[in-house]
Amino acid sequence: MDVNAYQAAAKETAIYPKDLGILYTTLGLVGEAGEVAEKLKKIIRDHGGEMDDDARQSIMLELGDVLWYLANLTSELGYSLRDVAGANIQKLEDRQARKKLHGSGDTR
Repeated sequence: MDVNAYQAAAKETAIYPKDLGILYTTLGLVGEAGEVAEKLKKIIRDHGGEMDDDARQSIMLELGDVLWYLANLTSELGYSLRDVAGANIQKLEDRQARKKLHGSGDTR
């Protein structure tokens, strides 16, 4: 599925207070990312880090929730997912060309 088509479909299912859209979607994104981390933590604790097909499927479904919140936050900010993806690749390619992929800081 095209990322912008996904973003449009996600927006159609968005039910939240529009005056709090940026805050709501940011909190949702962080919460869902935390659920991904929690599932991985339990795989480490309970299964020695070995992931079976059910665990992979469960994480994939949580990643879908992360994507939903990301798509709607992106919309709230007035961008498309294609814009975000393109800008990210440009940033990474620039860092790679300057041999600055390692390190920290947004403007490295």
